[in-house]
Amino acid sequence: MQDKMNIKEALNEKEGFQIWWRLLRPHTLTASFVPVFVGSMFAFIDHSLHAGLFFAMLIASMLIQAATNMFNEYYDFARGLDNEQSVGIGGTIVRDGIAPKTVLKLAFVFFGIAILLGVYICIASSWWIAVIGLICMLFGYLYTGGPYPIAYTPFGELSSGFLMGTVIIGISYYIQTLTVTANVILISIPVAIFIGCIMLANNIRDLDGDKINGRKTIAILIGRKNAIRLMAALFIIAYTLTLLYIILGILPILSIIVLLSSKKAIDVVKNFQGKTKPIEMLPAMIATGKTNTMYGFLLGLSLLIGHFL
Repeated sequence: MQDKMNIKEALNEKEGFQIWWRLLRPHTLTASFVPVFVGSMFAFIDHSLHAGLFFAMLIASMLIQAATNMFNEYYDFARGLDNEQSVGIGGTIVRDGIAPKTVLKLAFVFFGIAILLGVYICIASSWWIAVIGLICMLFGYLYTGGPYPIAYTPFGELSSGFLMGTVIIGISYYIQTLTVTANVILISIPVAIFIGCIMLANNIRDLDGDKINGRKTIAILIGRKNAIRLMAALFIIAYTLTLLYIILGILPILSIIVLLSSKKAIDVVKNFQGKTKPIEMLPAMIATGKTNTMYGFLLGLSLLIGHFL
């Protein structure tokens, strides 16, 4: 009981509404906000923006990610991977005593609401969106659910980056324009990288516990030091691609403002170096999420302003 209190105090976890708020893992939800924002703003450069479709897509994406976080909470608990000392989880089950089935049911409720929003989006655009959306939801469930969870393999970062980055940006652009261009795919790559880095940061933090429990993540396969180097290299690639797109005219010159987020990316690497305990790596985790948020918001903002120039 004392250990439970210590970790709650260290993480500054509150009671009441905060229990349910933590279950959503709000610091990760920018990984669904950013792609919708960027894809929609890129469409806005040459087309009008349908506000209803934008908000429906935004809410549906965030609901699907929140549900995915809940599946993660439920299945990691069911497999005995999470305990009262686990860092980076909502802690709703292991520290706050919420029934596991309640968390699972809430995840499916979120999926249900997302499906209703998806029907509206399909009516206004194309029913092919339903197929893609259901695939995304399936992968959201299989990320930690099912007999062979994706999160336990070396493909967690790749699948999350591709589906939440490239696919969501593509859908967000398509429902506004009814087309997808090569440039849309290109600008999605840096965003996909930053989202993948959020998952990589999570796996670097959880490396020791994941290894004991038989996971085969990239961080485990190449080791913590190399995983940190990989993250640094991915950040460099993302910023380099952005600069290249500006030079080629794919992005407006104003998109140079995304470099303001590079300081936070440097903080991520510095905060990971030399750390071995999950609680010590919490600042690096927070900085990773903020890097994605800052980059995505600044990129989307540059596209929004570019519409009026």
